[in-house]
Amino acid sequence: MAERRVKGAVLCGGKGVRLRPLTYYFQKAMIPIGSRQKPLLEYVVRLLRHHGVRELALLVNYKAEQIVNYFDDGARFGVRIDYVWDDPSLRGNGGALYNAYRRGVFDGYSDVLVYYGDILTNLDISALLSHHFNTGAVATLALSTHYTVSVGVAEVEGTRIVRLVEKPPLGKPVVIGVLAVRVDALSYLEDIVLDRGEADLMRDFIPALIERGQRVEAYLSDAFWYDVGSTERYEKLDPRVVDEELGFLLE
Repeated sequence: MAERRVKGAVLCGGKGVRLRPLTYYFQKAMIPIGSRQKPLLEYVVRLLRHHGVRELALLVNYKAEQIVNYFDDGARFGVRIDYVWDDPSLRGNGGALYNAYRRGVFDGYSDVLVYYGDILTNLDISALLSHHFNTGAVATLALSTHYTVSVGVAEVEGTRIVRLVEKPPLGKPVVIGVLAVRVDALSYLEDIVLDRGEADLMRDFIPALIERGQRVEAYLSDAFWYDVGSTERYEKLDPRVVDEELGFLLE
């Protein structure tokens, strides 16, 4: 098998509307978390480096200067960073990824490890990539097996409630926001983006791969993960949990 070269692509260009008013002042990937108040994006960069993904593309736009000023070329974090400014005519996270692809950012690489910039996790990236390579998949999605519903669920017979469960497990794996994709598969984004002017990776791109008979794999994990994409979620993120689950990245 030819050597597989992986480049990380972190989606961190959005305005973070659900995180307002914080994101009037911060890029959403730069909001401070944990007891040491490091930017969320620093944990992402350090996790990728921890698993050997040292070539990164940060797909930026809104308040990109905050990211560039903090991370620079990535040297002090042990990585090499390229910055790709979003094209406003190509909307959505799929549009941002396609923009990087058409600019040749992934030339010379076999695969892209895509990471949503408002996700916090200690996912075993190495194991995900190994699964991706060994199965021959064009795309492999990290899925959480321990997602719980955020509301109570009732079992009803007629109009009578016979059982009420507060915030039960969903019972189905859910998308974490981390995926590995073969670079050549990104060409499928072109038709979607040119047709609609936008593309969403989970709504448009992955279903298109499946419909065309391409192999899309699941990497099931019970790793810690947390979506920091809203003010409510951010306020509920306990700094002690960040320290316990991700503190090893700062050692």
